Amino acid sequence: MATHVIVDGYNLLGVRGQVGRTDAAGGEAAREQLLRDLSAYRQRKGHPITVVFDGWQQGVGAERQEHRAGLLVIYSRRGERADQVIQRLAEEYGRDCAVVSSDREIADYAKAIGAFVIAAAEFESRLRVKPAMTTQSGPYQKDGPEEDLPRRNPEKKGNPRKLPKALRKRSRQLRGF
Repeated sequence: MATHVIVDGYNLLGVRGQVGRTDAAGGEAAREQLLRDLSAYRQRKGHPITVVFDGWQQGVGAERQEHRAGLLVIYSRRGERADQVIQRLAEEYGRDCAVVSSDREIADYAKAIGAFVIAAAEFESRLRVKPAMTTQSGPYQKDGPEEDLPRRNPEKKGNPRKLPKALRKRSRQLRGF
């Protein structure tokens, strides 16, 4: 089963530096660009994606949902924050979802129910990655290690080059993104 990705829309726009625009047209253009990027990502990876935007200050009385470019876009109702909608969705999907947000409250809640959490900045970097270039010998790979191994306590036994279990699990989960 494909992992359902739940995105905190304004959190991801904040990472891009596009949140807090003074004119409504600039904010709308930023949201549209984000939706286009997420749609392209969905086509590349095949994950169903739900994007949640705040509507608690200028929204309408009921939650609004739209299907656009293969994405489910949810605007929270007036008086309800996007955080509450994301928590509700994460609880509904449980372990079968990944939550994209840098909000600590959302991340802690999602981890507690078993969902995978990825920070908005980390997801943004994966969103910007173009599909892997292929050569005759296979996929293009850069030289050198992808990430530095953490130092282990010298008194511990076992393979010092092996990542701790929690980091190996996170690495496996990130491969899907």
